[in-house]
Amino acid sequence: MNRLTTAPRVAMSVALSFALSFALCVALAPAAFARDGAKRPNIILVMADDLGWSDIGCYGGEIDTPHIDSLATAGLRFTQFYNNAICGPTRASLLTGLYCQQVGHRGDRWNEPKDFAKCVTVGEMLQRAGYRTAMVGKWQGRDSALDRGFDRFYGPMCQAKISYFHEVQRNPYYIDRKRIELPDDFYLTDALNEHALSFLEESLASEKPFFLYVAHIAPHWPLHAREADVERYRERYRSSGWDQVRSRRFARQREAGLAASGAKLAARPANVRDWKADKFKDWQAERMAVYAAQVAAIDRGVGQLLEAVDKAGAAENTMVIFLSDNGAAPDGGLAPSNSGFGFGPNNRNASWRIDGQPIRGGSGPDNPPGPHNTFAAYGLAWANASNTPLRGTKLGAYEGGVRTPLVVRWPAVIQQGGRLTNQPGHVIDFMATCLDVAGAEYPTEFEGRRPLPVEGKTLLPILAGEQRAAHAELCWIAPRHHAIRAGKWKAVKPRQGGAWQLFDLDADAAETTDLAAREPERVKELASRFESWRKRVNQK
Repeated sequence: MNRLTTAPRVAMSVALSFALSFALCVALAPAAFARDGAKRPNIILVMADDLGWSDIGCYGGEIDTPHIDSLATAGLRFTQFYNNAICGPTRASLLTGLYCQQVGHRGDRWNEPKDFAKCVTVGEMLQRAGYRTAMVGKWQGRDSALDRGFDRFYGPMCQAKISYFHEVQRNPYYIDRKRIELPDDFYLTDALNEHALSFLEESLASEKPFFLYVAHIAPHWPLHAREADVERYRERYRSSGWDQVRSRRFARQREAGLAASGAKLAARPANVRDWKADKFKDWQAERMAVYAAQVAAIDRGVGQLLEAVDKAGAAENTMVIFLSDNGAAPDGGLAPSNSGFGFGPNNRNASWRIDGQPIRGGSGPDNPPGPHNTFAAYGLAWANASNTPLRGTKLGAYEGGVRTPLVVRWPAVIQQGGRLTNQPGHVIDFMATCLDVAGAEYPTEFEGRRPLPVEGKTLLPILAGEQRAAHAELCWIAPRHHAIRAGKWKAVKPRQGGAWQLFDLDADAAETTDLAAREPERVKELASRFESWRKRVNQK
């Protein structure tokens, strides 16, 4: 389908991209799931980008995600699983089993690469353990994923510049190490789905166990989707705005046990108007319809993978994982200048796409999103609905920024489908989990690197229906906040100064009631523990 070229590899921009590829490391004790000659499990990990906590059907959403929902029907859903509030830091932790600060990321930007030699990737570890490894999608690396433990790779060397229909500047596409030209009918999510399926079929035909990492870019802005997919959702959101969407999602979450019967819905942000008062309902509905179409395209790909696994008779011993890298992202305002990329009414922005076609940045009633020559996001009101019932969005450390849906299907271990677990987990746990189920050992030295001890803990006991020893604490330095969770207690404060707030997450997952004034000693203790953690991970 794609035409290979002999063009040399394009150099990547330094800061964000250089960091992730080198900032991937692990240390972890061997566990013995795969032993005594047992066939080692296959692992498929699918991650969405900027997907809200309640967007998929099995977490209360109205978007059509039947294939992801089928994972929940046959498997396990986590209600308290965490990410790092933003894409790069989450990927660093997922691939290394470490806090992003240990591998060179402050939480809002990358540091110098001096810490990159302290780590290895889950791809490197599974590859060394005899796994066939493949990746498609968002690799924010200066080098190739093939240099970091993956046998196959398809995708863009993804920087901030994104289009779902065309290649943009400094964002070339590769199959393995070969630059490729994109076909005329290119749509990013479909292309990732197709190559993920191709790599999966190769792996299923092999004698080796495999690890397939699918790092989607959807539904990250810009709002780009095929017209036929958008049309399915237009009337759905015209007839029910963000207030009704939130209310219905919350009701479904209570019915499903995702929210306790006494749980509260986080207050609507002060700068979000009542849906009834919005003057541009058709435009607002169009924004959410395009977003929903992007999410549905991910689900379509999950369905293709599951069909291939089931057809090959490999479902029993294949662990399939689905999650998001952070909470919903409200980027994109009414004015074109609010797009954040220099788009404006007097700027054609013809240097964005490599074909030189200008982009109409921003969005409004006269500039609806969706087509290839637009660049917009769906705004705070819809992002708030996407994170129902939680407070906050991407970049922040309130639950709406750092809590991710996590669904796992693995029939050999999760034998009772449809279960929920309230046990907390974090993306730092994936390295330990993957090596646990593979029966692989972590290195004290790897190709000249001396990995730090892994921070994550295997999720295998939780998957097996057992109680796992919890993390003593989980900590965040997100772009907007500092935060720590210990047991049911969570403390949050603004990154640029301000007082700590305190929340009881067992009683108040939406963080509606600050208990800091009532529990000053607890706040003091959590603040002290946070500072000790910050020093330990070398974060100033």
